[in-house]
Amino acid sequence: MFESFFPKPKLFFSSAAVWSLAAVLIWYGFAESLGAKLGFGATPEGQEPIIGLGHFVTPEALWFYVYYAICTFIFGGFWWIYSRNHRWQLWSIWGTSLLVFITYYGVQVSVAINNWFRPFFDAIQRALNNDPSVTALDLYKLLFIYAQIAVVAIIVFALTRYFTSHYIFRWRTAMNDYYVKKWGHVRHIEGASQRIQEDAMRFAQIMEDLGISMIDAVMTLIAFLPILLELSKHVKELPIVGEIPAPLVSAAIFWSIFGTVLMAVAGIKLPGLQFHNQRVEAAYRKELVYGEDHEDRAQPLTLSELFINVRRNYFRIYFHYVYFNMVRSLYINANNVFGYFILIPTITAAVAQRISLGVMQQILTAFSQVASSFQILVNSWPTIVELMSIYKRLRAFELSALERAAIPPSDGGSQTPEPEKAL
Repeated sequence: MFESFFPKPKLFFSSAAVWSLAAVLIWYGFAESLGAKLGFGATPEGQEPIIGLGHFVTPEALWFYVYYAICTFIFGGFWWIYSRNHRWQLWSIWGTSLLVFITYYGVQVSVAINNWFRPFFDAIQRALNNDPSVTALDLYKLLFIYAQIAVVAIIVFALTRYFTSHYIFRWRTAMNDYYVKKWGHVRHIEGASQRIQEDAMRFAQIMEDLGISMIDAVMTLIAFLPILLELSKHVKELPIVGEIPAPLVSAAIFWSIFGTVLMAVAGIKLPGLQFHNQRVEAAYRKELVYGEDHEDRAQPLTLSELFINVRRNYFRIYFHYVYFNMVRSLYINANNVFGYFILIPTITAAVAQRISLGVMQQILTAFSQVASSFQILVNSWPTIVELMSIYKRLRAFELSALERAAIPPSDGGSQTPEPEKAL
C-alpha cells in the first residue's frame, strides 16, 4: 500500500513528521519575524487584520510562501537524491508537498472569511441600533468583499479536488502495478482479484477524502489556534470552571478530546466486524463462483449455511451501530450549541465587558474551526472504520500472499494460515 508509492515509507513519514515539526518550531521561534529583515516588510503592530484579497498578499503571507518553498526544497531535494531510482517520487514527494500547500491556502481562505465576520456583523449591529453612519452602500461593499473571497475559495477548492484526484489515482496505479507484478504468486489466493481491484480502488477513494481532511485539520489548527488565542482576551470566564488561562483554546481542546475518546470507545468493535464481514462475504461468493463450473458445488444447504454466517455478522454490525450512532448524534447535536454555551457568561456580563455581535461571530467561527480540527476522528469515524477494515484486508493479503508471512492475531488471522484461506 505505501511502499509502492512512497520511498522507504517508515523512514519517509518519520522524517517528514520530524522535519515538519522542526519547520513549525523554527517559524514561530524566529523565522516569522525574519521576513522583515529580508525586505518583505511587516504589518504595523496593533493594526486590524486586512479584510479581503489583501489578506493573501500581506508581507507575512509572502514571506511564509518563500519559507515553505525553502523547507520543501531542502526536504524534497534530500529524498530526490536518496531515492533517485524510485519511480513515483515526483508525485509522492513533490506532489505531497504541493497538496499540503494548496490545503494550507484553502485554510487561509477560511481565515480571510473569519476576519470579514467582525466588520460585517458589527455594521449589522450598528444598523439595527439605528446608527446613521452605517449606510446600505457600506453593507453592499462588505458583501462584495465577501464575494471576492468566495471566488478564491471556489477556485482553490476546485483545483484542490482536481489535483488530489490525480494524486490519489497515481497512488492507486502504483499499488496496482506492485500487486500485478506478483499475480503469478497470488492468483490462487481466495479473493486475490477483489483485493487488487476493489480494495485498492476503495482504499484510494477513501484516502482522497479522508487524507485531505486530515491535512486540512492540521493546517486549520496551525492557522486558527493563534487567532483563537488572540480572541480569548474577549472572554473572561467559562461556565462551571470560571476564569482560566486561554479559555477558548482550553475549551476547544477539552471538548474535542472528550468527543474523540467517546467515539473511540463507542465504536471500538466496528473495525473488527467490518473486517470479518469481508471474510464471510468472500466465503459465500467463492462457493457461488465454484457452483458456476461444478455441479456438486453451491448446493442449497451449503449456500444456506454460508448465508447464515453473512446474516449473523450483518445483524451484529447493525446492533453495534445503533448505540454508536446514538452516541455520535448526541455529541454532534451538543457540539452545535457548545460554542454558545461557553460564551453565555460573557454575553450576560456587565455592559462594559460584553462583546459585539461581530466579535461573537468571529469567536464562534474560529472556535468551530479549531474544534472541528480536533474532532476529525469524530466527524470521520465511519470512514475511518471502513479504511481500517480495508487496510486489514490488504495487509493480510500482503503478509500471507506476497511476503509468505503469518497474519498477526490482531488482524483476525491465525499464526500460520493456509494461503487459500488467508482472506
